[in-house]
Amino acid sequence: QVQLVESGGGLVQAGGSLSLSCAASGRTFSMYTVAWFRQAPGKEREFVAGITRSGDRTDYLDSLKGRFTISRDNDKNTVYLQMNSLKPEDTAVYYCAALLSRGWFIPRTDVVYDYWGQGTQVTVSS
Repeated sequence: QVQLVESGGGLVQAGGSLSLSCAASGRTFSMYTVAWFRQAPGKEREFVAGITRSGDRTDYLDSLKGRFTISRDNDKNTVYLQMNSLKPEDTAVYYCAALLSRGWFIPRTDVVYDYWGQGTQVTVSS
């Protein structure tokens, strides 16, 4: 079992930055692939970024490459999402999710993830 708790959301002006954290319980966190998803009002939840268990591979939604960076610290059981140059269209609830590692593969489909956090709201004003 893994429990995930997101933090770091808030209100920021367009062009600003936020850093989200996903803190996990359990001593086996390093066995899990972790991803960030987001869901804007009236829209489906979408993949944002993912990272393999060791952090040696990452994947991003193409439109976010260069602005968002995912990283992890397994000693701290935490995954981070650094978001720069934020735009109003980045406004959403951001969730972290985890599943047992599938090696190099980082799924972009939310239904395959077994564990989810409660989400943290990110609002970008224009």
